Amino acid sequence: MTAISSGDVVTAYKRYAPVYDFLFGKVLEQGRKRIADEVCRLTPGTLLEVGVGTGLLLSRYPADAEIVGVDVSREMLDRAREAASILRNHKITLHEMDGEHLGFEDGSFDLVTVPYVLSVTPDPARFMDELRRVCKPNGYILVANHFSGQRGWRVLEAITRSVADRIGFRSEFNFDQHVPHPDWTIEKVEEVNMLGLSRLVVIRNGK
Repeated sequence: MTAISSGDVVTAYKRYAPVYDFLFGKVLEQGRKRIADEVCRLTPGTLLEVGVGTGLLLSRYPADAEIVGVDVSREMLDRAREAASILRNHKITLHEMDGEHLGFEDGSFDLVTVPYVLSVTPDPARFMDELRRVCKPNGYILVANHFSGQRGWRVLEAITRSVADRIGFRSEFNFDQHVPHPDWTIEKVEEVNMLGLSRLVVIRNGK
């Protein structure tokens, strides 16, 4: 697995911030829509989005939920704050924060969303442990991400492997290695986005 440092991620998303919505908005739209659908179905009182980015999901969350968004990129957060500022009926708080070191108490949130972040974090195991820690027992974690070997993407994964560290993500990222956990239950996995580029994983946290 390609090694990524936190510096790689910050540098990459500083570059992406001005053009992120243009590059990844429509390409990853279906996955974001499915996250929002699941959030509305689960009706959380408190919600944490790890990797809030430019705030593309914020308007789709229930207005009666207390929403917290975190991101490691200050530049991406600046854009998320612009998006949040016009959502006057939503309760949104945004923080610059590393997903591997979340500054929240155990069991703080009913639901945690993780849109397209898992394969760009330097230490996925620590990252997942943090998600589990801050999610309430029997709460939910929704992960949308690209995983290795999905449909016709194997060739592209191999092509991009050598430059993945410079562009801030891993092109090859194994589902079975990083998602299953003895302390939670995977309730649903579905392919989303063009040609099955990504998977949406619905996880019920353990007690």
